[in-house]
Amino acid sequence: MSALDQHGPTSHVARHSSEPARPAYAPKQRKPRKQRGPRWLPGLVLVSPSLILIGIFVYGFLGWNVRVSFTNWRGLSPKYHFVGLDNYAALLRDERFRADVRNLVVFTVVFVCGALLLGFVMAMLLDRGVRGEGFLRGVYLFPMAISFIATAIVWRWLLDNGDGADTAGINKLLSEAGLGFLRSDWHKSNSMWAIAAVALPAGWALSGYVMALFLAGMRGINETLRESARMDGASERQIFWYVVRPALRPVTFSALLIMVHISLKTFDLLYALDQGNLRIDTPSLYMWFTTFDGGFYDRGATIATVLLLGVALTVGPYVWYSLRTERR
Repeated sequence: MSALDQHGPTSHVARHSSEPARPAYAPKQRKPRKQRGPRWLPGLVLVSPSLILIGIFVYGFLGWNVRVSFTNWRGLSPKYHFVGLDNYAALLRDERFRADVRNLVVFTVVFVCGALLLGFVMAMLLDRGVRGEGFLRGVYLFPMAISFIATAIVWRWLLDNGDGADTAGINKLLSEAGLGFLRSDWHKSNSMWAIAAVALPAGWALSGYVMALFLAGMRGINETLRESARMDGASERQIFWYVVRPALRPVTFSALLIMVHISLKTFDLLYALDQGNLRIDTPSLYMWFTTFDGGFYDRGATIATVLLLGVALTVGPYVWYSLRTERR
């Protein structure tokens, strides 16, 4: 018997069984298609309609407003005679505008400080895990869902300065509680602080938004940091000062700038509360009345440009800070 017969056909199969089986058909791998054009081009095409509309109806109109501020347009007929910085110089000499700027500063300080303080207190209470947290969050955020027009109508009654039987709102509540000596004329008083009363409804409306910002910041702090501080013997006050407070700096900075820029452009609340009261007059109200009631479009455009610069100086540091943080 030959050697082939001794080993048999099985040895031949065993010898080749260790080799990998070759597929009957091996599909050809397609080469990746070469991309045409830069990668950012499809995204640019997708957002180009929005960019065009924003460029026309936002920045285009802003540029047109700045152009009007350098002209002497008065009356319904447009006049584009260039007068340089005369409108800005006249605005600085305007007693009403300077009083409005003073009112705006008082309103901004009271509004921003009140909203930040009230929002922070509400966030601290919710962060401690009180019962009904979801319900309380809804209650705190509800004023933000109400328009400033509706808020002004409600607070116009609450800030009523009636006397005797005509007393209503907060004054009536104070008199019934035996605190009649705290009665106030609110925004209708002759004091330069009358504008501070208007900051009450504004702070009430946006304190819930500030609360949401602070609560998100508090919930974003790693709980292990607090537990480690407690294990080291730190009190709750020390934990807040050395752990929570530093972590809330970005949130506080963002909330501060957002509230300041909202205060600069607040118009509807003041207009609906008491539009004819010069004690609560601000540049935004002055711009409205001098433009559409007086027909001084050049002065109105100048006031609008000044407010635009104020908003830009407020939001600019926030944008710069955000971009710098993202690059890190």
